[in-house]
Amino acid sequence: QVQLVESGGGLVQAGGSLRLSCAASGRSLSGYAMGWFRQAPGKERDIVAGISWSGITTYYTDSVKGRFTISRDNAKNTVYLQMYSLKPEDTAIYYCAASGIRDGSSWSRGAFGSWGQGTQVTVSS
Repeated sequence: QVQLVESGGGLVQAGGSLRLSCAASGRSLSGYAMGWFRQAPGKERDIVAGISWSGITTYYTDSVKGRFTISRDNAKNTVYLQMYSLKPEDTAIYYCAASGIRDGSSWSRGAFGSWGQGTQVTVSS
């Protein structure tokens, strides 16, 4: 099983930007589609963005389209989430996750079997 560690979270003002990183160990990320999820207090953990193993297919939830960009570097075994124009409603714990459905044909939470510990993103108004 792949181990995932997120970094890059923090406190930022509305309109600011952050870049999250997810470093993998144990297995090559090229065998997985990857996703970024987030969970705010009292809410479900929902997918924010996903990327297929090749990087060709990406997915974004509507609320982040045009503001967030997911990317991956399989040589570095790392996935990124670049976040621009952050809003207070983006405040959440952000989790990196790996899915064995590597072509990106499913972005449901149940498709992801490996999870990181999460990194807090707080956007102040």
